Amino acid sequence: MKIQRMYIEGAPASAPFLKEIEVMLADSFLTRLAGLMFRRKLPPATGLLLVPCNSVHMCFMRFAIDVVYIDKEYTIIKVVKNLKPWLGVSICSRAWATLEMKAGEAERCGCEAGKKLTLVM
Repeated sequence: MKIQRMYIEGAPASAPFLKEIEVMLADSFLTRLAGLMFRRKLPPATGLLLVPCNSVHMCFMRFAIDVVYIDKEYTIIKVVKNLKPWLGVSICSRAWATLEMKAGEAERCGCEAGKKLTLVM
């Protein structure tokens, strides 16, 4: 899986170092299918970017996640916080991709609707 950096527009004043996160890029059928299933945890300021993707399920997950839905211009459309393992399902029909992070990271990183993300290739 490719690992890249992503920058979040306008880091929160309380934690400016969280402006940058490390993302694993899941852009093939198999990497999107595997997602974060069976993993034990994700480190802080780390996420999985699923492209294309507009919905997620929590089957076979071991920890809660935040889901950030983005459009093709990498603008955040919607943030779903604390999606529970095994129980959660989330959909955003307008989304082109999703960024999954451990629960609480979206807020710590300042992710909110309308902000832009920049993926560094």
